[in-house]
Amino acid sequence: MTDANTLPFRFGSEVYTWFMAGNGTVHANRLDHMIEVIAKAGFAGIQPIFPWMGPLKDPQKLADKLKEQGIELAALSLPFEWNGTEESAAERAEADQAIELLQYFPGAILCTVQIPTGRHELEDRRKSLVKIVNGISARASYKGIPCSFHPNSPKTSIIRTAEDYRVVLEGLDTSVTGWTPDVGHIINGDMDPLEMMQKYASLINHVHYKDWDGEPEFALMGQGKVNLLAITQWLKDQNYSGWIVCEDEAEMAVEEPDHVTLHDGRWITHELIPALK
Repeated sequence: MTDANTLPFRFGSEVYTWFMAGNGTVHANRLDHMIEVIAKAGFAGIQPIFPWMGPLKDPQKLADKLKEQGIELAALSLPFEWNGTEESAAERAEADQAIELLQYFPGAILCTVQIPTGRHELEDRRKSLVKIVNGISARASYKGIPCSFHPNSPKTSIIRTAEDYRVVLEGLDTSVTGWTPDVGHIINGDMDPLEMMQKYASLINHVHYKDWDGEPEFALMGQGKVNLLAITQWLKDQNYSGWIVCEDEAEMAVEEPDHVTLHDGRWITHELIPALK
């Protein structure tokens, strides 16, 4: 039986599970509570959403709360629409604030993710997105911050299909940024998660887990059709040493995000990890 302490990677949790309720309005300014639940679930790290951090945007307050609960800042999500040919002044200013915060947490990843707004002008907008992501990553990398880009899969996303992935991932400046494969989003875009991860293995420096059943989309961790055991075994065999961050978007999370997070921690500890070779 595999012991969690012998794994080359660690498990963390995103906070989007709470954001699902009321598009962030229900649990606004409760990052302290999320940290407590994530620690209770047995996760080693957390990935907050930068515009949604409330008072814990203060690096000292965040550091104190993380230390209190015994977990780390694994990464920070930076979500914007990025619909122009370059960052807007407001987008750039907030990205730079996120970079400044991360300087207090060495090793934590800046994880860029585009908010989907439609697949119009697809070719030009994919090129602009790559340019913007590379620019943000270059500024962060200059400050010593590792970066990763996170595609998603809503029907309005410009990074949903295999062709979208090819264009965007092959356009990333790998000297300053990597790729965060989200296994649930990959399968939701009609691709095999493990095959995609194997194809672009050299880009992976952060990983997101969610489960999927296509009814209509995401399922509670361990209850869907994503072969999380095979993916985790491959990551172990590759000696992947980054974070695996759970971002559960099961429908149940809208009403019970605490329960979903606690379930995910138990499932990983008692079912996924012991099944690894």
